Amino acid sequence: MNKFTLGVEEEFMVIDPVTRELKSHEQRIVDSAQKIHEDQVKAEMHQAVVEVGTHICHNTTEARKEVSKLRTTVAMLAGDIGLRIGAAGTHPFSHWQHQLITDHPRYFEIVDEMQEAARSNLIFGLHVHVGIQSRDMAIHIANQVRYFLPHVYALSTNSPFWESRNTGFKSFRTKVFDKFPRTGIPDYFSSIEEYDNYIKLLVKTNCIDNAKKIWWDIRVHPFFETIEFRICDCPMLVDETIAFAALFQALCAKLYKLRQQNMKFITYSRALINENKWRAARYGIDGKMIDFGKEMEVNTRSLVLELLDFVDDVVDDLGSRDDLQYVHKILETGTGADRQLAIYQQNNNFADVVDYITSQTLKGL
Repeated sequence: MNKFTLGVEEEFMVIDPVTRELKSHEQRIVDSAQKIHEDQVKAEMHQAVVEVGTHICHNTTEARKEVSKLRTTVAMLAGDIGLRIGAAGTHPFSHWQHQLITDHPRYFEIVDEMQEAARSNLIFGLHVHVGIQSRDMAIHIANQVRYFLPHVYALSTNSPFWESRNTGFKSFRTKVFDKFPRTGIPDYFSSIEEYDNYIKLLVKTNCIDNAKKIWWDIRVHPFFETIEFRICDCPMLVDETIAFAALFQALCAKLYKLRQQNMKFITYSRALINENKWRAARYGIDGKMIDFGKEMEVNTRSLVLELLDFVDDVVDDLGSRDDLQYVHKILETGTGADRQLAIYQQNNNFADVVDYITSQTLKGL
């Protein structure tokens, strides 16, 4: 049986507790963290971002411990230098023009190539790696799991505000990221060889210098034996992060199980899946998505429940049933975006939203 190990990466905002603006930590958080967690805490392109990544986890219980430990450490180290961390897909009001770029050749090179698209890319995501030993199997699962990406994305929406504006989207983060090349839902690849040849062609023609510059919502990872899910906004709560990791893991296990039985989920085109992704970004869990099998609109909430039913027969083997239960809580109390909007509507005050985000980021730790 494939083990479906997990790796979880989260990108946090670094915030000035007085102004509530994003604030450069001048890499001090990263430097201090590396003494505790070695290479698990990294700089990102903008200096007001800290990225953390777990070790390889065998189940969601291990992942929860690691995610909690990393959030605790980064929050503590930020506190030591008078700053806070927050988990959301975008900062409610800080402007990217005022943010410093990290002093590193790789980031300068990206900014030089992408210009304003890179400088304005002040967003915070969740990346979940699921271990798949065979690359043939990985591309097979990646092709099919694309259909479900908008469903999990809708649950993770946590970026309704951008530069002091209520954008009308539940997740504006992906609208910002869409300015980059090689983003969004990937195409279908008929084999791992076709995928590898695509990468080789881009490298050969100087489109990219390495496969990590493929920034799709899901990718067969170029260096690790994993599928990497990249579509979600950074979730406010540890419970949410673990629920999404559990969902991605369960989907991989279910599609693997079907393959072992010579069955597979129907594969849909990127153009169709993009319709659902758009709806997820705009409405979160409060809208409708298209059920392509029935060729009709269905409430997103009911599709999420169908998704839970679809993976139900693999979650006990994975040991993730309790963590997946949190999806019901999200359906009941709303996504991060819904909760941010509710706080904002009380006083029309973005500082309140930032305070809410920073307090929720450490909830339950």
